[in-house]
Order: sequence, then structure tokens, then C-alpha cells
Amino acid sequence: MTLQKETTELIKAGIISEETAEKIKGYYKTKETSSTNRLFVVFGVLGAILVGLGIILIIAHNWDNISKTIKTVLAFVPLIIGQVFAGYSLLKRKDSHAWKESSSAFLFFSVGAAISLISQIYNIHGNLSSFLFTWLLLCLPLVYVMRSSITSLLYIAGITYYSVEIGYSSYLSSVNYNFYWILLLLILPYYYLLFKNKPKSNSMIFHNWLLPLSFLISLGTIADKNEELMFIAYVSLLGMFYLVGNTKFFSEQKLRNNSYKILGSLGTIGILLNLSFNWFWQDLRVKEFVFEQLFSSNEFIVSSIITVLALGLLFFRMKNVNLKNVKPISHIFVLFILIFILGMTSSVAVILINLIVFVIGILTIREGAGQNHLGILNYGLLIITILVVCRFFDTELSFVLRGLLFVIVGTGFFFANYLMLKKRKHATN
Repeated sequence: MTLQKETTELIKAGIISEETAEKIKGYYKTKETSSTNRLFVVFGVLGAILVGLGIILIIAHNWDNISKTIKTVLAFVPLIIGQVFAGYSLLKRKDSHAWKESSSAFLFFSVGAAISLISQIYNIHGNLSSFLFTWLLLCLPLVYVMRSSITSLLYIAGITYYSVEIGYSSYLSSVNYNFYWILLLLILPYYYLLFKNKPKSNSMIFHNWLLPLSFLISLGTIADKNEELMFIAYVSLLGMFYLVGNTKFFSEQKLRNNSYKILGSLGTIGILLNLSFNWFWQDLRVKEFVFEQLFSSNEFIVSSIITVLALGLLFFRMKNVNLKNVKPISHIFVLFILIFILGMTSSVAVILINLIVFVIGILTIREGAGQNHLGILNYGLLIITILVVCRFFDTELSFVLRGLLFVIVGTGFFFANYLMLKKRKHATN
């Protein structure tokens, strides 16, 4: 039955008035238009990218038979076309989101194509990192002029690739400077504009995922001679992400959109499980730190800054929220620093890490049971299961005892879910 027939029937039955019926129709019409516009933006951007790639492939097929002059002209053709469309979108299609996004995406790739083609035609030497830096810096104004979220996301992906290329390549790290952090700061004002103007838009959700992921991936490029300290930086950063994810703005969103909470939780548990093995702590105890150089190292400075920010956020959270609502993962980075210092001289650290993971698992199960939430309950059970699996490969227990551990955990999975479902069934009856 269509909406028109349904509203007519409800009016005849006296359930709703004609005015209410018109409001219902208007609401669904607006919703349908919004959905259509989003699809138009997606297909517009994809179309622009495919057209650009098609032009490049056609030119590449006949490239060797073209003179240098024509090659130079062809190198600038996509760039000029992109600028024309961007100008048209800016002047004539101000209210068309699809036009702005698709023309900006086309121009973004046109700039990269023009730079690479001119470099190839005139044999201008350089490496991938310098090419990416030039391309991204030239396209940065496009984000703000066009207010293009697609270009912003492409820019963030590009600077992450640039950071990985220059930061994790040993032959580049000693001769090139990593400008990733400057490039990241330059895009943050646009992120703030999205937060102020479109806080619950798809663009904001994608930025919420890509920005912290980019930061996490690039943080390791700072490591030099005291790379062990980066574990403190990562755990503190993930703790800060988790605290951000529990703020009012993110708590009101669906879990899949709360990237900071998901990354903070999974990342913290992942690192702790990795450090639940003894290998790291053995290496840490034999590491000879030169303390005069340690306090001036990049790793120490960055770890200190991130930890101070995380502590400030934790203090603010505890000040404004009931202590019962503060999650255990929020405090892990503080405990980890103490365990890390202890682990420099004692083997007790690995036992404490295992104990922390186990306690987190138990508290998560308890939280899931209290909220009647199967997802949280099974997440806690999964944490304990992975911990048991890790100890399966790390201990000298007999296969019988190992088998019994798996049976116990599996039985726990079954009964926990059974009792939860039974509780729900009783609640609905």
C-alpha cells in the first residue's frame, strides 16, 4: 500500500487530520530527496574519477607516438577541464553538493596527473614522497574553497600514504623530513567546520574514522632509538580516543559511527594482548637506556605530550561523570605506564598485563549482563578467549589442561548467551 492510500485511509478513519497527513507526506518526501541527493553525490564522484582515469588511459595508450609539445598540452588538459568544472560548480551550482564534490574529486586527480606527466616528459627527477607532498599541498586549498569532504578524505588518505612512504622507509627517513604533522594540522580546521555545521553527516562519520586511523598509522614514524617508549604513546593515545568516544557527542551516536570508542577499545586490548607475551619484557629488561638522551628523545617527548592530554581528558571525564559510569579501559594507560616502568627491572610486569586483560574481560562481561547487551557480553568473553589462546602457545601446560581450558571457555560462552537470551525471554513475557 502506498503512502497516499495509507494517509487517505487514516483520514477517513478519523485517526489523523489532513494537516497531519500533509506533514507526514512532506517528511517522507524530504527523506526521499535527501537519499536521492546522497546517491547522486556518490555516483557523481565515481563518474568523475572514472572519466579522469579513462582520459589518462587513452592518452597513455598513444603516448610514445605523441610529440613533446602535444604531450605537454595533453598533460594540462584534464587540469583545465577540472578547473572549469570547479569554477562552474562554485559560481553557478553553489547549492549542488554533487557538483562540488564530483568536480573537486576530478580536479584533485587532475593535479596529480599533471605533475606526474610533466615530470615524465621533461625527466624531472624526484621520489614518490616529494611527488605526494607537492600534489597534496597544491590540492589543500581546494578543500576549503570548494568545501569538499571527498577531497578532504582523499587528502587525509594521501598524507597518510606520504607519511608511511617517508617514515617507514629506511632509505628515506635519514635524508627527508616528514611534514605529515604539518599537513595534518592544515586539514583540522575543515574537520572543525564539519563538526560545527554537519555533526551527524556521513562526511563527519568518514572523517571520524579516517583521521584517528591516519594518526595511529603515522605515530610510529616518530620512533628512532628508543622505540619501546612508543608503546606508552600508543596506549595513551588509544586511551584518549576511548575517552573521546565516551563524550556526550559520540555516546549519542550508533556504535558503528563511534570510531574513537571502537579504535580505543580494540587498540588497547590488542596492544595488551601483544604484550601479554614475555618476549617484549625480556628485551626491555636488557635494553640499556641512556637517560640523558632518553628525556630529550622524540619518543619521550611525544609520549609525555599524549599522556598529559589523556590525563587531562580523564580528569575532566571523572569530574563531570559519576565514577560508576567511567569504563575500566579509560584508566588503563595510567596503569600501563606504571607497569612499563616496573617491567624495566622486573618480570612481574607480564603477569600484571595478563591480569589486567583478564579483569577487563570480566568487567566487560559484567557490563554486558547488566545492560542485557549480547554484543558487550560476547566481547568480554572474546577477550578472555583470546587471552586463553595466547597462553595456549606461551605456556608448557599439558594438552589435557589446555583442552580443559578451551572446554571451560566454550561452556562459558554457551551458558552466558543462554542465560542472557532466557532473561530476555522472561522479560518479554
